[in-house]
Amino acid sequence: MATPSLPSSPPDPPSLAEAFPYWLKLGFISFGGPAGQIAMMHQELVEKRRWISEQRFLHALNYCMLLPGPEAIQLAIYISWLLHGIPGALMAGILFFLPAFVLLSLLAALYLHFADLPLLLALFQGIKPAVVAVVLFAAWRIGSKTVHNAVLLAIAILAFIGIFLFNIDFPWIILTAALLGIWGGKFAPHLFHSSAPQHSHNQKQYGPALLDDDSPPPAHARFSWNKLLLMLIIFIIIWAGALWLVHGQQTLYSMGLFFSKAAFLTIGGAYAVLPYVYQGAVEEFHWLNGTQMIDGLALGETTPGPLIMIVTWVGYLGGVAHQVAAQPLAAGLAGATVATFFTFLPSFLFILAGGPLVESSRDNRQFSAPLTAISAAVVGVIVNLALFFAWHTFWPQATAAEPFAAPLQWSAVLIAAASFIALWKLKLEIMLVIACCAILGTLQVWIG
Repeated sequence: MATPSLPSSPPDPPSLAEAFPYWLKLGFISFGGPAGQIAMMHQELVEKRRWISEQRFLHALNYCMLLPGPEAIQLAIYISWLLHGIPGALMAGILFFLPAFVLLSLLAALYLHFADLPLLLALFQGIKPAVVAVVLFAAWRIGSKTVHNAVLLAIAILAFIGIFLFNIDFPWIILTAALLGIWGGKFAPHLFHSSAPQHSHNQKQYGPALLDDDSPPPAHARFSWNKLLLMLIIFIIIWAGALWLVHGQQTLYSMGLFFSKAAFLTIGGAYAVLPYVYQGAVEEFHWLNGTQMIDGLALGETTPGPLIMIVTWVGYLGGVAHQVAAQPLAAGLAGATVATFFTFLPSFLFILAGGPLVESSRDNRQFSAPLTAISAAVVGVIVNLALFFAWHTFWPQATAAEPFAAPLQWSAVLIAAASFIALWKLKLEIMLVIACCAILGTLQVWIG
């Protein structure tokens, strides 16, 4: 059978309006946490549309992994910023979390009016095993493109051991990987390059990209100190102005300050900051109780968007509980809006201010080597996250004291295994697999 010929030229540059439908679609289908979301973007932007080459995609991803905040949305902001400047960054970032914001606000309103949602719980019973498969599949995809020698494999394994067995905090794992990358970039640079020989072969199989390996940064992405200073000033004005607008309502003002601090503590993703959010929202400010927080986390795990969208849930329930407006709906939306705005504002700052510097470093081995090592370490962390999901899904009533005492949910194991095979061997779309699993979960509850 003849191999299909590859395109010989890059695709035509999409206009902002032509890119809009993709970013909107991504906001609605971005299940599976950051690993699944990154896998979706890679499949669509690198393999199918060829808007960006794999090497540039991974370079941007490595930078986003370093940042506080949700790395998947920051990667979307980064790529759209490269393509369309500030308007593109705003479009991709807002559309990434807007569907989740609307959905979680709606679910929070329903939650406050109904004791439970049987249909939703039934859907979750099928979706959760699919999420396990999506995260494992993403770890395999990213690992196969990033971990291309024994040294990087060892870094990934050590990262997994560190977080799984010794519960080492994610920032320390990242710092250690970065130091190893700095050392490796100096003494063994050939082992810490983001494009190994077999990796380069994978890049070529898609054809030339619009933003290819050797494409110069667009004019708006070129670094200058004046541009960096101006961007910092603009964001400080926006942050202070937004905080001033809510200073007359103590609950909303406290939310603005609290979620601003939380945004800078989310190194390692949402799970790294959840204890901090729980402590502040439940124990310090009493915006909601512990049960409501756990219910919100369950919803956040199985709705589109980054898991840190649980802040929308916290803000909504806190706004209603503290009656920040006369009408409960208005109070909830006010709290949800404030929590979401102050959580995501720094993500735009990190990309728009730091992106030009990152673009200027693409050919700097001293800069790229630590990022390559970090990317390898993150593969190990993603595997750990997949096991965390699997444990809570396969043994839903287990505890830390008795991790495997509760009955094993064999149906969840079978759904997860079938989902992984569908993604890996059959190469089905992630959204299709999740939809099929949601139907299976509903049928299982109704039949059982």
